[in-house]
Amino acid sequence: MSDDQALTGPGTQTRRTLLTGVGAVGAAVVLAACGSDDGGGSGGPTSGGPAVPSTGDAGGGDRQNAQSLATTADIPVGGGKVLAAEGVVITQPAAGQFKGFSPICTHQNCPVTNVDGGTINCTCHGSKFSIEDGSVKAGPAKKPLPPKEIKVTGDQISLA
Repeated sequence: MSDDQALTGPGTQTRRTLLTGVGAVGAAVVLAACGSDDGGGSGGPTSGGPAVPSTGDAGGGDRQNAQSLATTADIPVGGGKVLAAEGVVITQPAAGQFKGFSPICTHQNCPVTNVDGGTINCTCHGSKFSIEDGSVKAGPAKKPLPPKEIKVTGDQISLA
């Protein structure tokens, strides 16, 4: 009998078969880790997504609040809020006046980190931008932050 084999018969298997099975389990674990993390939890097959109703907008109905980034109360007068995940900085230079800007510093493409003291601030190298028009208030950046179109509907702020 070789080193690769054990006795055969019911309940016995070769070492090679055993190692193949262990390898298959390991591959399944790796592939499972590459799956989506959508929190569905059912583990079953998924469809292409929810059905789109024939009425309402293409997203499935009233979306006035569905794409809201913030409320007007979230944005302080004379300040703002960096919404990096949403790709926008929203400021309120004067009461009721809301502006949107790119959250990426024009100096070396670092993300801006906060809005304080009337400026949008990049802590990578110290650049500061106006909350009113995105213009450079302190370098090393030389170009203003690009504007982002936003809209205010009631008390909801969203990308335009």
